[in-house]
Amino acid sequence: MRKTLIYILAFAAAAITAAAQDSLVFKPGKVIPMEGAFLEQLEKRDSILIADQVEYGFTIKDVPRGEVLVPADIPPQGQEIVPGVEVISGWQIDTLGLPKKKNAPRKDTYDLRAAYRLASFEDGDFSLPPIAVLRIKPDMTADTLIFESSILSVRELPVDTATFEVRDIKGQIRYPLTFKETVPWIIGALALAGLIVLAVYFIRKRRKESEPEYREPAHVTALRKLDRYRSDKFWEPEKQKAFYSGVTDTLREYMEARFDIDAMEMTTGEIFTALKGTDLRRDLYDEMKVLFERADFVKFAKYTASREDNAGVIPASVRFVTETYQAAVEEEAEEQRAAAAPAPAPAEDTEDNERFMPKG
Repeated sequence: MRKTLIYILAFAAAAITAAAQDSLVFKPGKVIPMEGAFLEQLEKRDSILIADQVEYGFTIKDVPRGEVLVPADIPPQGQEIVPGVEVISGWQIDTLGLPKKKNAPRKDTYDLRAAYRLASFEDGDFSLPPIAVLRIKPDMTADTLIFESSILSVRELPVDTATFEVRDIKGQIRYPLTFKETVPWIIGALALAGLIVLAVYFIRKRRKESEPEYREPAHVTALRKLDRYRSDKFWEPEKQKAFYSGVTDTLREYMEARFDIDAMEMTTGEIFTALKGTDLRRDLYDEMKVLFERADFVKFAKYTASREDNAGVIPASVRFVTETYQAAVEEEAEEQRAAAAPAPAPAEDTEDNERFMPKG
């Protein structure tokens, strides 16, 4: 059986040689049985357990320079080389015995070690296939080197022979925590909290000192921010979300100052419910409601507004700010005129006057 398998591998190596004859011509060589195959564990143990990785390969010593060694192909990673044994990684070839120093004399031969990794997830004994290597000499003679097969014995985890049960892993021993051990942590936490409080205090104090005493009117701020969006570069589909978010946020800030509502924390429906109780004109109310609802579609429903809709956003927003501000100015002036006007004289009682007037 072993000889038959050797001849099969020799025939496969010859087929590999024939496939390369389009570019190179090899001379048929010999089939040479070899020694030096190894089966080594990556994790050194007295036995191989399920899922342990092993290296299966060969070592050749005194290989003359100019010769080429080509190991036979193996199944790709993740596939089985024999039933129950999977390939973990492909061939890894190392050259041994070369001088490490730069000026060391060059050797005419070198040692070669080649291996690939295997693992089994079942227990049992598995007969691994022999290793075939094509050895090409400088005169283009191709010999086939055959390394004998090995037996991979995989065992399950050892069990307690008295109970035939797998012993559970013991947990870590936990000792009770003492007050003395917690004191440093408590002091550290208090010190950290104190540092955070001081940092927040100084940051707020510095920010308050750096804030200008004068603040421009809300309508001036709103018009200045709206002016940033006077360009059709914001109308591109991928920029419309930022465009509508910037405009509506500016209008929300203005509404808070003008109508005394918490617009920044309200939804669109809540904002316009609150505006119904103000002196806002109906046409401006309807126009802003349409704008805010369209903005919600753009921001949350991936809606793409038309160029006509986008072109009307800034003019409508500016009109809303200027007209509501002008209405506020007129209301304030009317209140001042009413406060400055003299009070009307009380009406006289004509009946009493006629009673006491002398008759002619």
